[in-house]
Amino acid sequence: MDVIGLKGTDCFKDIIKPKSLRRCFKIILPKFVLEMENNSRLKKPNWLRVKLPTGENYKKVRGLVDEHKLHTICESGSCPNMGECWGEGTATFMILGNVCTRSCGFCGVQTGKPAEVDLFEPGKVAHSVKTMQIKHAVITSVDRDDLKDGGADVWVQTIRAIRHQSPGTTMETLIPDFAGNWDNLQKIIEAAPEVVSHNLETVRRLTKQVRIQAKYDRSLELLFRLKKGGMKTKSGIMLGLGESTDEVLETLEDLSRVNVDIVTLGQYLQPSLNHLPVAEFITPEQFDYYREIGLKMGFRHVESGPLVRSSYHAEKHIL
Repeated sequence: MDVIGLKGTDCFKDIIKPKSLRRCFKIILPKFVLEMENNSRLKKPNWLRVKLPTGENYKKVRGLVDEHKLHTICESGSCPNMGECWGEGTATFMILGNVCTRSCGFCGVQTGKPAEVDLFEPGKVAHSVKTMQIKHAVITSVDRDDLKDGGADVWVQTIRAIRHQSPGTTMETLIPDFAGNWDNLQKIIEAAPEVVSHNLETVRRLTKQVRIQAKYDRSLELLFRLKKGGMKTKSGIMLGLGESTDEVLETLEDLSRVNVDIVTLGQYLQPSLNHLPVAEFITPEQFDYYREIGLKMGFRHVESGPLVRSSYHAEKHIL
C-alpha cells in the first residue's frame, strides 16, 4: 500500500540508504502532514451544499464587479451564498481595498499592508449600485488600522455618494470597531445609514483566538453607542468554533442588553488550512432552537441557519 506517495519514487527504491534518508524526509513529511490535515478535517454535511453560480443576473453582477474593479466580501470572504445573492442581482460591496490590517483566525480576506486609499472608490460603488438598480445596498470594509480615521471618512463619502446617485436606495453598513475611537464612530452615526451592523463573531471565551486584535466588550460598547445614537443595530456570530450552547445563549443575552435589533447566526466554514479548523457542524435543528430563543429575547429579526451570513436576506431587516 502506498500510504504517503512513495511508491515509484527514488525514495522508495533507496529508503535504506543513509545518504538518501535526509532527502526523502523532505518529500515524505509534507505529504504526510497534508494527508493528516485533510483526514482530520470534518466532512461537510449535506445541508451545507450550495448551488453553483448561474443565470443572467449572476453574469451581470460578475461583469460589473470586474469592470469597475470592485471588491466584494462575497468573494474575499468565500461566502457560500454568493451564487444565490448574485443571481438575485445583489452584492455586498467591500470598501477601503481588499487587504486587511488584522489577521483574524476565521477570515478569508487577505491580511497585510494595504494599498493607498482609492479616492474614487465611493463614486465607483455608488455608480454600480445605481447601474444594478439595487434597492437595498450592503457595504462593508476591511479594517484599516493604518489610517488615523480608520477609514471613517471614506465610509461617509460612500454613504453620501450612494444617496446622491440612488436616493431611493436604503443601506446597511457593516462597520469595523475603529479600534475604539468613538469620534470616528460618530461620523458613521451622523451619516445615518438605515442599518449599522458590527459583528461579535464569536462568544466571549473564544474572542482572543478568533478575533486576535478585537475585544468582546469593545464591540458591545460600539453597539451600545450606535443604539444611543439612534441607529438600527445588527450583529452576528459564527457557530462551530468550539463554543457551548450556554455560551451562545450568554452572547445573545449580551447583545440583548445593548438593545441590538437584528441578530444573525451561521455556521463557521474554514477558508483554508491556515485558518481555524471547524470544531463542529451545527445542525439545522440547533439553529432553529437559537432562532426561537432569540425571538423570545426580543430581537426584531433573527436569521439563524447553517448558510446564514451577516448580509444574508439583509433587505428584510430594513422593515
